[in-house]
Amino acid sequence: MKIEEAARELKLAYIREHYTDYLKEATHRGLNLEEALNELLCEEVTQRRERSHQRRIKQAKFDQKKYLADFDDSVFDEYPRQQLCQLKTLDFIKRKENAILIGNPGTGKTHFSIGIGIEACLQGLSVQFVNAPNLIIQLKEAVTQSQFVRFKRRFESVDLVIIDELGYLSFDESGAELLFNLLSNRNDKGSIMLTTNLTFDRWQECFKDPTLTGALVDRLAYQANVIDMRGESYRIKQTSSWIDSMTDR
Repeated sequence: MKIEEAARELKLAYIREHYTDYLKEATHRGLNLEEALNELLCEEVTQRRERSHQRRIKQAKFDQKKYLADFDDSVFDEYPRQQLCQLKTLDFIKRKENAILIGNPGTGKTHFSIGIGIEACLQGLSVQFVNAPNLIIQLKEAVTQSQFVRFKRRFESVDLVIIDELGYLSFDESGAELLFNLLSNRNDKGSIMLTTNLTFDRWQECFKDPTLTGALVDRLAYQANVIDMRGESYRIKQTSSWIDSMTDR
């Protein structure tokens, strides 16, 4: 069996595509067999990990790419800044705890949640990202197609579910009940990260039913990491700076 055939059967994609050029390079550099084999296998592992990371990020379905390195937490007070720092360790995912980010639009909730999600993907965890209005649409479609149980099982199987923009739109009765069912069954099976513009006492504006709202808050907020990110909007601040810069010209 030739090297290319063996590499294909063993699914060693990098070695299969590059072993010829690498063997020439190893000979030119005077590497012995052990050194050459070690380097080649290490590169195969590196490439496989990178493909795995990219596959997880793609499967997560982030609507944009945001990274923790670009997130400015200096605008927050010390306590929420410490809470955000603790979330960056991803230990809350390992403990299957929830995280709820509360703040007005433009304060970085979505940026931070996506940054956490991408970091989780890079550490080998599975993530699903969706904004709340789209999730309701997906749930209703799943029910119509008799796929709700399958949808719920897939929703429960990932390590971290990120639900963005809860509270920006209210739900009708069927949508609220479906979301309640989904989140209640997910709870304790894995972490949920929610971003919302509504404090808990206003969630009824979104879910309408006070009994359902109370039960959902009780489940999601119990031993959760609740972070108050209310403050001045990044986007408004950036727009004001841009306007000022144009005025000064």
